[in-house]
Amino acid sequence: MVLVSKLSPTSRSLRGRIGAYAAFAKHGRDKMTAAARAANPSADSYWLDKVDPERALPENERLVRAGDAKRSYFAGLALKSAQARKRAT
Repeated sequence: MVLVSKLSPTSRSLRGRIGAYAAFAKHGRDKMTAAARAANPSADSYWLDKVDPERALPENERLVRAGDAKRSYFAGLALKSAQARKRAT
């Protein structure tokens, strides 16, 4: 067995990629990444769960509120990005 500390960063990266591809082949990429995709702010399900976790609202209202929450979040990121660019100049 090769000690990890003796490997170059390139070798460690390649070994990690090989392991990930092997795991994807064995278990399926969708199954392995489902939790991360669901927790991603780009996913509609993320916002549906944020605005109405108990599923008490009518479906169309949940969709409208989730869309508004998502737009608000990404507009806030755009503002922060613009402020950071302004400070950098």
